[in-house]
Amino acid sequence: MFEVGDYIVCGNNGICSVENISTIDVPDVDPNRLYYILQPVFAKTSVVYIPVDNEKIIMRKVLTKEQVNELIDHIPEIETIGETNDKLREERFKECMKHHDCVEWLKVIKTLYLRKQERVERGQKVTATDARYMKTAEDNLYCEFAMALGIDRNEVVDFIEKRIGEAQ
Repeated sequence: MFEVGDYIVCGNNGICSVENISTIDVPDVDPNRLYYILQPVFAKTSVVYIPVDNEKIIMRKVLTKEQVNELIDHIPEIETIGETNDKLREERFKECMKHHDCVEWLKVIKTLYLRKQERVERGQKVTATDARYMKTAEDNLYCEFAMALGIDRNEVVDFIEKRIGEAQ
């Protein structure tokens, strides 16, 4: 169970702060059921209500600074998605994205980064599908890393590159 003040990753809502845990007064809703009342960090005008006993939406605490640094240190070891068939590769991307997990996002980013390099070397453009998955994975990962590290989202790539460079 999360506590008021926790920052969590809440499914497709992204990073949210737990503002309250209480019942809600809404017609046709069990008046005794507890809900997390969440404020999306990057959508300040939104409020999200998730039942505390929810089993469908993936929710987890935002990584700590130590966890992010450890994950960055292991980026070179993270496997890429080796699927060569476009449709099957997209299915793998979808599967990775629905877990809302930083390692899965890194698999997508690493795979697409290498794929982009190969395509550019052959004089080909990045596909719209690849660009869409790259943007989604980067947005999710970099926002969480920025939150954990206490830096701006735009500084995350430089932070990662510097940390990996220092390790080598």
